[in-house]
Order: sequence, then structure tokens, then C-alpha cells
Amino acid sequence: MPDADERSAPVALVAALRPRQWLKNVLVFAAPLAAGSIFEPDVLIPALFAFVVFCLMSSATYLVNDVRDVEADRAHPTKRFRPIAAGELPPAAAMITALVLAAASLVIAFLISTSLLGIVAAYAVFTLAYSLFLKHEPVIELALLAMGFLLRAIAGGAAADLPISPWFLIVAAFGSLFMAAGKRFSELEHSRAISDGTPHRRSLDGYTSSYLRFVWGVAAAVAITAYCLWAFEVGAGDSTFPWAQWSVLPFVLAILRYAVDIDRANAEAPEEVVLHDRVLQILGAAWLVLFGLGALGV
Repeated sequence: MPDADERSAPVALVAALRPRQWLKNVLVFAAPLAAGSIFEPDVLIPALFAFVVFCLMSSATYLVNDVRDVEADRAHPTKRFRPIAAGELPPAAAMITALVLAAASLVIAFLISTSLLGIVAAYAVFTLAYSLFLKHEPVIELALLAMGFLLRAIAGGAAADLPISPWFLIVAAFGSLFMAAGKRFSELEHSRAISDGTPHRRSLDGYTSSYLRFVWGVAAAVAITAYCLWAFEVGAGDSTFPWAQWSVLPFVLAILRYAVDIDRANAEAPEEVVLHDRVLQILGAAWLVLFGLGALGV
């Protein structure tokens, strides 16, 4: 008889796909929103397909990563409950599923846009290089982690063939670095709080708390500065009210609020921060409304 807590094969497979982390893929709507074109059908539909493409590809890479790290995960206090580490999903089945999901992602991307195909292929290459070779290399792995966020952020614009503002790229790049450094800072603080010999990322041995504070502090400063310049550029349009300029306030407060979560070492999973920090959600909604109205020229 199976253990009462053991998941069935279909449930284990769904859990291994990490659907909660699909929240990160909402970033594909950033470029269409920034261009003020998100409600146009010929923009929104490709962006929705870009979201699906990244959900499929990201889940494929999670499966590969979990197969690669199965032994280390079994020795981890929380990761041992992942379906592959727990023995609920055979590695062979996980790899076959990963290949199917990756192939489907690439085919859909090709049908939508060659630009989207290039971006999702780059995401796959960077993520696999991270999982297989570079995840233990300090700084390099941090850059690859940030690149994952950045590629998501530009994917929606690429899918709809929208021009992307240089300011958007700067904000997206340094915002991504801010979240990546915050994630590693939280992991480092947790690893130091555990003194029972629990395995942790080897790349963390190459960092200090002060270094990671420096990285996410610089990244936040550049992102805020670039956003202010970008918001005033957007606000110079035909809006009847300076919506975009006012969006600077919730944007900066959201950065500062997220920094509180980082400082408390609670930003190990960015999607969990967004799902559970109500203040951050309110600030995000306020920013979305204000910048959206400015971008739409209301």
C-alpha cells in the first residue's frame, strides 16, 4: 500500500512542473504594457502565447534541474519533498516530459514569431547551462539568474513585434539583477542560520552578505533612476494628467518594500513574496494603473 501522503503520478507530475512559479512569466506582458498597446488584439494575443511558451519551457527546465540535482535534493530539508527526489516521479518520465514540453514551446514560439523563438531558445540555453554547468560559479550564475527575468520581460514585445524602449531594457535588466541578488542574499542568510550541516548551493560560498547587499543596492538605484527618466519620457505624451510621472511613487515604494523582504531574508522565492506581501501587491496595482494610464495616453 502506498503511503497516505504519497502523491499519485499525475499529481506528482503537475507538482514537478512548479505551476506556482509560472507567476514569473507574467513579466512577458511588461513590454506590451510599456508600449501602451496591451489591449490591442494583435499585441495581446501574441503576448498570451508568449506566456504559454515560457510556462512550457520553464517547466521543462525545472524538470531537468530536478533530475540533475536529485541526490542533493534528497539531502535537503525541504527539497527532498520534490516529486523526483521523493521517488514519486521517475527521472526517465520527467526527462521525456521535459523534452515534450520544450519541443511544444519551441514550435509554438516559431509559429508566433521568429524573434520569440530566438528569445525562448536563448532562455533554454542559458537555463540549461546554469543547471548543468554554471550554477556553482559565483557572479556568472547570478547574471544567468537575472537573464531569466530579463528574457521574460522582453518576450511579449518580441512576440508582438513591438519596438522596445532602451529605458525599459535598463529598468528590466537592473530590476532583474535586484531580484536575483535578493534571492541569493536570502539563501545565504538561511544557510548561515542552519548549523546542522545541511547542504546548500556551492555558489553561496563565493558570496558575502555585504557583497550581495552592494549588488542589490546598486541594481535598485540604477533601476529607480532609469525608471524616473523613462516615466517622464512617457509622461511627455498626450495624457491629460501626469499619470506616468506619478507612477514613480508606487514604483519606488515597491522597490523599497521588496528590499524589506530581502533584508529579512524572505526573498528566496520571488513569486512567494508577490503572492503573500499584501502591501507589495497594492503598490504593484497602483503602479500598474498609473503607468498604464500614462502609456495609453489617457
